[in-house]
Amino acid sequence: MSEPLSIVIVEEDRDRALLIIDSLRAAGDFDVHVISGRSGLAREIAARRPDLVLVDIASPSRDVIEELTLASSPLERPVAMFVDESDGALTRSAIEAGVSAYVVDGLRPERIKPVLDAAIARFQMFHRMRAELEATKRALEERKVIDRAKGLLMKARGIGEDEAYALLRKTAMSQGRKIADVAEALVTAAGLLS
Repeated sequence: MSEPLSIVIVEEDRDRALLIIDSLRAAGDFDVHVISGRSGLAREIAARRPDLVLVDIASPSRDVIEELTLASSPLERPVAMFVDESDGALTRSAIEAGVSAYVVDGLRPERIKPVLDAAIARFQMFHRMRAELEATKRALEERKVIDRAKGLLMKARGIGEDEAYALLRKTAMSQGRKIADVAEALVTAAGLLS
């Protein structure tokens, strides 16, 4: 049996917080905690390490959105924000900060679960995309280093590109290292010698 989804609700109004809790309980099995004040928000969220943060705020300002998104770490977990008023600039700010769901027209009990499901799905999609982007960047950097190392070997030994790569690969295999690591060491050593 899996653990219930842990949710931190950021809501200053006690009655609205109870409404959210009741809606969540009706929708499924959740471990819910309410944070009613903004002071120490980042510390409290970090201490609880929730799976999801739900923020309900009537009329946010840019500063409030920035504070809440920094505190709730939207790159680490899904964040759903419910607001009462629409503002294109604030919506963009929230989305750029990493908020997974930005819902205008307030929080309605019947919409909580579908919005949370969408926020989780969107967060997971962006998390995969960020991971793929980082892997691609890393592979590109490794490729550049390998090409530089091949160039150094070709010049120093008077060999062709295929032979230089084969030498890097053979060295990596004999040392139990990645080709990119051997290439990096060669490029670093060449930099020290020049």
